[in-house]
Amino acid sequence: MNRILLFSFAAATAVCFGQANTVIDNDQVKVLNVVAQPHQKTRTHDHKMNRVMIYLTEGTQDITYTDGRKTTTSWRANEAKWSPASGMHVAEITSNKPVTIVEVELKKPAPASAKPTGPMDPVKLDPKHYKVEFENPQVRVLNVLIGGKEPVPMHEHTRDRVVVYVTDMDFLITSADGKATPATHKAGDVGFSTYAKHKEDNRSDKAARLLVVELK
Repeated sequence: MNRILLFSFAAATAVCFGQANTVIDNDQVKVLNVVAQPHQKTRTHDHKMNRVMIYLTEGTQDITYTDGRKTTTSWRANEAKWSPASGMHVAEITSNKPVTIVEVELKKPAPASAKPTGPMDPVKLDPKHYKVEFENPQVRVLNVLIGGKEPVPMHEHTRDRVVVYVTDMDFLITSADGKATPATHKAGDVGFSTYAKHKEDNRSDKAARLLVVELK
């Protein structure tokens, strides 16, 4: 089985700052695409779920908690960070340009034991293209970079996952039964994928980069 659900950035809803589109909402995750404006403070709020933050543009942010604590966070463009559940606070983007963030809210706690990756895990089979950005009891986040015209050997994804397409992508994906399917995405697209066993070929002359949040 190889099932990929794609979601467009539609149905904008008001959030704590800027605007947010809910792009995925299922029993495992809620994923928001947020555009946060600089020097605009949020209302006081908290985050009851752990999150993975994928920053599509660089920036900095101050967070001031109601107990007086203050933290400053900075990030590079296309960087993923872990953001644990937090208490009541006010946030402010302190860099001078709007920032775009994909927020992956994790609805389920860490399992007693993680779903295994198996012998065809792409990190094991193809470390040139698949690298672990970070890992904890709830998620494994992969940074995937596939050069122009480069192939990826047959591999297996055993965990459900959120895929953020950092760049445009033009692939030919061949499943274990030999069926070949074109797959194209635009930079900023977000998808939710289930079990898959396939190989991939980058049909473009340009490198393709993805950030993948595997759910344990």
